Formats: sequence, structure tokens, C-alpha cells
Amino acid sequence: MTPSAKLTCLLVDDNEMNRLTLEHLIGLTPELELVASFSNAVDCLAFFRQGGKVDIAFLDIEMPLLSGLDLVRILPTPQPDIVLVTSHRGFALDAFDLRVTDYIVKPVEFPRLLQAVQRVLANRAATLLPEPSPSPIPPPRDQYLFVKVNKKIVRVNYAELLYIEALSDYSVLVLDKQKLIVYSTLKVLESRLPTAQFARVHRSYIVNTKRIDAVEDHMLGFGKHEVPVSKSYQEGFYRRLRGV
Repeated sequence: MTPSAKLTCLLVDDNEMNRLTLEHLIGLTPELELVASFSNAVDCLAFFRQGGKVDIAFLDIEMPLLSGLDLVRILPTPQPDIVLVTSHRGFALDAFDLRVTDYIVKPVEFPRLLQAVQRVLANRAATLLPEPSPSPIPPPRDQYLFVKVNKKIVRVNYAELLYIEALSDYSVLVLDKQKLIVYSTLKVLESRLPTAQFARVHRSYIVNTKRIDAVEDHMLGFGKHEVPVSKSYQEGFYRRLRGV
């Protein structure tokens, strides 16, 4: 996808009002082009099986005949980025087991939709990067932690971790080359990280202070990523950066 090209997308929701609302919000999003809108998952499945392709699929979960989760399980590969849209948080664990890109709780608000689009863009950019070469010498034990991703235990090196973002009962670990979705709250992860290197800057963010590239207008830059510093954390955090 060229920088000027739009992400094609479709949506599925059996509730007409929810469907029309999301269609309207997609129409306001510069990065998106709506290709199709379906009132049921069966018609959406037919679209893909007949060769239809999009970059993103916004799927409701609770639908008759075929749920959004069931649809994801049987979609032909390669699948588009999946963004689930639902009224209930209880499906989150099943959703992330399916490696969906994002999970939005209704009612959908425009800023939250834009955040989901940015996650899709970040994931697609990450797939274009070469896989890092495995290091023959692991870092010292005080320079990494292990986290559970789906059913696998994964080592995360502190040097590769940019920041952590809260996502309901989950946390998203943003690394140099990938993102990991972990079933753990931000508070629990904060207790496991070395305070000399990591700092809470927002109720939804912990950052690796050694990886900050720039600070401007209470935003922290990590390459192409930005993290806000909330008002309640600004004084203490900036004092820390100045070494006071």
C-alpha cells in the first residue's frame, strides 16, 4: 500500500442502526474506503469465498446463524485485519486467541475507530520489516521478562520494548518489530518491570525511558509511535527526565 492509498474495508452487523453508524464513521475516516456492508455473516463469508478482498473487516460478534468469531475461524486465508465490534467485553479472550487486530466495545466512538485504524497501519508496516536475527547469546536475566501470549510463554527483552498500552483486562506490548497482546493488567506488568528503566506516564501507558526519541507537547516519540503524558504524571515524569 502506497502512503496515499486507502485501506479498503467492509463491515458486518445485524443491527441496522449500529451498521449505519459505523458506515458514517468510516466515511469520515480519511484512511478508509468502505467496499461492502452486510447485515449478516453468511453474506460476508460468500463475499470472501467468491474472491472478494479487503484490508480490514469490522465484524460484530453476536449475530444469528454465524457469529463474528465463527466467521473469523472459517474465513479463507490470507485473512484481512480483523477488528471485532461488540457490546460485550466477555468475548475478549476468545477474540485475541484468534489473533484479531483490535476489539472495540460499542457504542463505537470516532476516536476509538481512528485508534483501531492506526493499529492496523502499524501491524501492516511491521510485516514489511525483516525478521530479526536470533541472538546466539541471551541477555542477562535482569534484562527481560516472560509473558503469556495465547498459549505460549514468550520472552520480551527490555531493550526491544518501546511501551505498554492498557486494553481493558489486556495489555499490548509494543516492541521494535511486533506487538504482543497479553492477558494481564497494566498494574501487574508495572510491578514486574524495573523502575529504573520503565515509567508510568498515563493511566493507560508505561514507557521504556531508554527508548524515548523525542518529547513535544506532552507527547513522547518512539520512532513512528507516540504516547501521551497525562497531566497527573507530567511533573514527576519530567523531573525524572531532567535527572532532578
